[in-house]
Amino acid sequence: MTTNAAGSSKPQSDIEFSALITCYYEEKSIDEFYRRLSATLESLNRSYEIIFVNDGSRDGTWERLKAIFAEDPNVHAVLDLYKNSGQQAAQTAALNESRGSALVYIDSDLQLAPEELPALVAEYDRGFDLVTGYRKNRKDSVFRIIPSFLANVIMRKASHSKIRDFGCTFKIFNAVPVRAFQFGPRHLISFVEVISKIDRIAEIPVTHFRRRYGNSGWTFAKLLKYNTDNMVILSERPFQATALLCLIFALLLVVRIVLYRFYPLMILTSVSNGLLLNAIVVGLLVNVALLSVVGEFAIRSFFSHRAVPQYIVREKLLR
Repeated sequence: MTTNAAGSSKPQSDIEFSALITCYYEEKSIDEFYRRLSATLESLNRSYEIIFVNDGSRDGTWERLKAIFAEDPNVHAVLDLYKNSGQQAAQTAALNESRGSALVYIDSDLQLAPEELPALVAEYDRGFDLVTGYRKNRKDSVFRIIPSFLANVIMRKASHSKIRDFGCTFKIFNAVPVRAFQFGPRHLISFVEVISKIDRIAEIPVTHFRRRYGNSGWTFAKLLKYNTDNMVILSERPFQATALLCLIFALLLVVRIVLYRFYPLMILTSVSNGLLLNAIVVGLLVNVALLSVVGEFAIRSFFSHRAVPQYIVREKLLR
């Protein structure tokens, strides 16, 4: 069956695992990845489904996904987005077609090994709501690793968790807390938001390989935007910290004024022009930073009220 809808949430069924796979120019890797993932899922002897989303690739990825759908009844759906909308958008589109009680995420670029899924499943069966891999001996360039390090620091703060590698997409989520957010075209899935509401989390090491085909869709600009998105989630605490700091300095000033009535004391008896200039520049930069955060909130509020979808499904094959 082919439709042209953006997708909607599905009730849970007797499917245990939903493997949600996003693809971006994976024509050369998708067949090998599918064979390895399918064989691994079969080896679990558990009920499962696979959902593929083509995130606007214009090579042969979509044709390969349609062929896989025709051959394998365990592939519940394949979707083609009108344009490249980002991994979060593709993950959201897949989520809205899923029926499983657990959600399996793994990239299709062969940098992660599907054969290591049973190790995550074994940990998940112990009662965790999230089992996430962390990449040991990561095989990425320094231009990916440095922004990723910054992103991990931000996301740990934003999610109130100690996860070491948010960027590793090898994860198993309990579907209940994920679906509770009602993610969709106007509210894309955010692992940070979900993780901030759960605390039964386990991490296990997974093998990381060099990318064999093409380039990653995560450019420096996209990583910067992703970091900014998570900074916005975190933004209430910088405001609180700034307010607390200002209050402390105000109280210290009051104490100084009161003490000066009884014990004359001088702080910075001489103030140079250079010191004043530095103080003004620091104050200006702090104000600009805070105003930028406020502006980011205002812009996001504007776009959220416009209710513009972040992705649109061009074609969907669904069983």
